[in-house]
Amino acid sequence: MLRLANVYGPRQDPAGEAGVITVFCASALAGGRPTIYGDGKQTRDYVYVGDVVSAFLAAADRRWPGTWNIGTGVEVSVLDLVDILAGLAGHPLAPEFAAARPGELERSAVAVDRAAAELDWRAAKPLAEGIRGVYQWIAADAPDRARC
Repeated sequence: MLRLANVYGPRQDPAGEAGVITVFCASALAGGRPTIYGDGKQTRDYVYVGDVVSAFLAAADRRWPGTWNIGTGVEVSVLDLVDILAGLAGHPLAPEFAAARPGELERSAVAVDRAAAELDWRAAKPLAEGIRGVYQWIAADAPDRARC
């Protein structure tokens, strides 16, 4: 069984409420301001969808069952995401702050050592590179979105 961190990548619906990276990319491309709920210091472990696919393949090749956390093991704040995206957009992004969502976790990252040891798997895609891919996909008018 694979326990996934926050998965992101192209083909995720930018009009949805989930998937902060995709939602922020769409907002930046539309000239909007990303909405941050709370102070933006809350963290998540963001893992690229292609890395998740490779984890599923590694687990499928294993001859016996197990449970593995699939992520990067790195905490990234929502404010960090805005900074990365501003670099891609080529201009500062001034987020809009809204009230924190009740019950939202302040920090989240998964321990990935077991997946590394037992599956010989580690996330490979650097976050900024993965976000660039999402940004470019949306900028290209999400060309394969109809097939999702």
